[in-house]
Amino acid sequence: MAATEEELEPELELEADSLTEEDDEEILTPAQLIHKLEEAWLNEKFSPDLLECKSEIVECVMEQLDHMEKNLQRAKKGDLKITVHRMEMERIRYVLSSYLRSRLRKIEKFFPHILEKERSRPETVSSFLSAQEVAFAKEYASNCESHLKNLALKRMPPNLQALDVIKSVAKPNLDSFVFLRVKEKQENVLVEPETGDQREYTVDLEEGSQHLMRYRTIAPLVASGAVQLI
Repeated sequence: MAATEEELEPELELEADSLTEEDDEEILTPAQLIHKLEEAWLNEKFSPDLLECKSEIVECVMEQLDHMEKNLQRAKKGDLKITVHRMEMERIRYVLSSYLRSRLRKIEKFFPHILEKERSRPETVSSFLSAQEVAFAKEYASNCESHLKNLALKRMPPNLQALDVIKSVAKPNLDSFVFLRVKEKQENVLVEPETGDQREYTVDLEEGSQHLMRYRTIAPLVASGAVQLI
């Protein structure tokens, strides 16, 4: 964050099961929390597929914004720090809302495939959607189906009224290319051939290096946090 006053930026203690898989608690400063939000935002913005929802980060950022707003109300009027912190809060709100809008746009665009993935998810695997997103996707799918039936399908012959939504809506293009920055060195990353006469090969990704690669190849590294989309 731009400002570092203790009264406006206390440390946040986040339980390990929300942000890490370790048994110890992870203590994040507000600046570290916002950095995690920005990483999730950029990954979601540039990924062709819908990524796992960072609900814990979103909730913590919203709580931090509420805390900052209360502190600003107690600050002395005319203090220059109020203007600086207000600008920072607006920036954070923009990143947060942009992150959530990016996810909703993908849900609207790929809702049949997203819901099918959610339905086929084993109970032992965590959902990549928040509870609110699941409800939104189901309602959006129902509204689209009802609108299409009332607008066109009911006026067509009975043998043409059936609609396979899965086949009617395009899937995310996992073969599109994305720019990325390597956060953790990766060795022997398997790269698929571009043409039929080429063979698969492996590459080493050095920490700090930047690349243009097929998303399908580095999707697991995005999920693990080893690379950052840019």
